[in-house]
Amino acid sequence: MRKFGLKAALAALFATFAAPSFAQPSASPTLDAIKARGNLNCGIGTGVAGFALPDSRGIWQGLDADLCRGLAVAIFNDPSKVRFVPLSSSTRFTALGSGEVDVLFRTSTQTMLRDTTLGLRHATTYFYDGHGFMVKADAGVQKVAEMRGATICLIQGTTNEQVTADYFRSINTPFQAVVFERTDQAVAALQAGRCDSFGTDASQLAGVRSSMPRPADWTILPERFSKEPYGAYIRRGDDQWFDVVRWYTYAIIEAEEQGVTQANAEQQRRTSTNPNTRRLLGVTPELGQSLKLDPAWAYNVVRAIGNYGELYERTMGDKSQVQLPRGPNHLWTTPGGLMYALPLR
Repeated sequence: MRKFGLKAALAALFATFAAPSFAQPSASPTLDAIKARGNLNCGIGTGVAGFALPDSRGIWQGLDADLCRGLAVAIFNDPSKVRFVPLSSSTRFTALGSGEVDVLFRTSTQTMLRDTTLGLRHATTYFYDGHGFMVKADAGVQKVAEMRGATICLIQGTTNEQVTADYFRSINTPFQAVVFERTDQAVAALQAGRCDSFGTDASQLAGVRSSMPRPADWTILPERFSKEPYGAYIRRGDDQWFDVVRWYTYAIIEAEEQGVTQANAEQQRRTSTNPNTRRLLGVTPELGQSLKLDPAWAYNVVRAIGNYGELYERTMGDKSQVQLPRGPNHLWTTPGGLMYALPLR
């Protein structure tokens, strides 16, 4: 009798480890509120080409704007069910914390202190960048260290303020900071001659330069002075919403890794025998079930906005006005690329 009991106990223990347990995610107050409201409130920047800038019809265009649309598709299968909320660098985190927006896709660097002290969480990196400086092309400046005593335009509430101060302090070189709330204010001051340089992330410098009347009059110096990984931010305490935003971002990267595009997603969904592709596109429903989304959520997203590579080329790359080389934002399978989706399985 004792021997039988031991065997039964061992069998039960083995079954516990051998059989996976799929716990259902807890309810998400954010996702529930979004569904009840009927739209996603998405925080974006106040206007930088490549990330978020209204076109001639007043429609927001850019990487961040399309990431907002894609998230609305994941939830509603409708890219129009998003309300864009333009936020300055100094107000973005307050607006998110107060519930004015549900998520930030707003060129916001992931840092330890932001993650641990603001009551917010960053989901995962969707863009890699670094701090740089732009000067007049005829200024005769080749390196930032040559800008002794320069007046530099900076944006309030950004990591760029600290990066600039730290660098000039490290080389014992004085400079004068002129701080603005919005990028357009800094650019106007730069063009008016109030500043010798504009210091911010290189991608934003490229976007700003592409929108200037005479882009060739300005040079982005080649040096980079920081790591600036941009991530979507949400409020802490809502694990299911964190999962949705995080795995949505991974899904569009995974789609590029698997060669799933806007053009071929429908065919791939019908004919692919690759288990990973079938999971991604919702042929087998477990990914959507785990997030409490439609099984075809990722398929719908790729059909609406494309995979990560398509999104980059359209908003930042060769098919855009910004013309920013992809660099570290290539997939990890490309030399120098850092983009990497965790396994969707």
